[in-house]
Amino acid sequence: MKQITLKIHILIITLFLTLSSTQAAFEIVAGPYLQNPTDTSMTIMWITNVNSTATVEYDINVSPAKKSVSTTDGQIDANTTIHRVRLTDLKPATRYNYRVTSTEIQKYEPYKVTFGQTINSPTHTFRTLDTQKKDCSFIILNDIHSRTKTMQGELAIANQEPFEMVFLNGDIINDPVSEKQIIDYTLQPAAELFAGKVPFMFVRGNHETRGSFSRPLKRYFDLPNDKYYYSFEHGPVYFIVLDSGEDKEDSHWEYSGLNDFDTYRDQQTEWLKNEIRKKSFKKAKYRIAITHIPLFGSGEAHGTLDCRKKWAALLNKGKIDLHISGHTHAPAVLEPVKDEHNYPIFIGGGPRDENYTVIRINATDKMLHASIIGSNGNIIAEKELK
Repeated sequence: MKQITLKIHILIITLFLTLSSTQAAFEIVAGPYLQNPTDTSMTIMWITNVNSTATVEYDINVSPAKKSVSTTDGQIDANTTIHRVRLTDLKPATRYNYRVTSTEIQKYEPYKVTFGQTINSPTHTFRTLDTQKKDCSFIILNDIHSRTKTMQGELAIANQEPFEMVFLNGDIINDPVSEKQIIDYTLQPAAELFAGKVPFMFVRGNHETRGSFSRPLKRYFDLPNDKYYYSFEHGPVYFIVLDSGEDKEDSHWEYSGLNDFDTYRDQQTEWLKNEIRKKSFKKAKYRIAITHIPLFGSGEAHGTLDCRKKWAALLNKGKIDLHISGHTHAPAVLEPVKDEHNYPIFIGGGPRDENYTVIRINATDKMLHASIIGSNGNIIAEKELK
């Protein structure tokens, strides 16, 4: 009996040592990636595999380098894996170099914190926006549906010309059910391809509202005013981003009685009314609306019709110059139709190899050029607005 007990103890100790030796090393598993840019600020996010601290060092070539942390209610944000540091008081149209630093927290007790290894990211650079700039360039990607190969193909096309910003316009993540899915198929590929140096703006699609991880999803982005609908300016463009929500009625069986997008779209309607009254909106050279679901050209599902009913007349009243959408997986340009949409609508394709697209916008104070580029690199459609 004693021999059996001894063998069990040896087995347990061996198993423990094996698990300890195979424990993953402390590392950054996604990022850094840039979020929520303005002319005087930028948010830098990254994700570690264990709880840690978060510091951003910037202007690294200046001695001493500047350092920034994030605080909440008097405490420095720490003991988490999702890190978010917002740099403020930056200069417009200025290039900054930066790196992120995290120190592992091995044990967090009331009166003692035990720290482990410290890791740094490579040095990256970013450039702040400029509302006074007379030109800007950006791209829109949509309906990737967690296909890393699609994102890689789109960036290979986009990188033929420089761009200052990226919009991920919905259904980028296919029905989120885990953090691993969000990291492996969206955040880390984006960080490697562009997001360490060029910020992206996240626009929620209908597939991002599905799955057990749809509600925590907002933690992984820094959205203006912490909402999926927002506005901002860059160069001669005023951007209006609306969250079109789900494509079916709230009572549809797929949603198990847990959706209330009709009310949510009502809230956005009141917000939109105020946006189009703003002086800065009226004075902008170009006004671009971005939604995942097009208000026209995407069938007669409830979500489409509800968005159309609540927003189409307001976008006409606001004299929108261009509306950019996705959702249909079929690239198209809808020419203006008087009293329906007095502006062209660009719809991106995706996600299959033969059907994905990049929408590129180059705007100056004289002209806006919009194009839809296919997966073969050829221009599917283009339009100039003067």
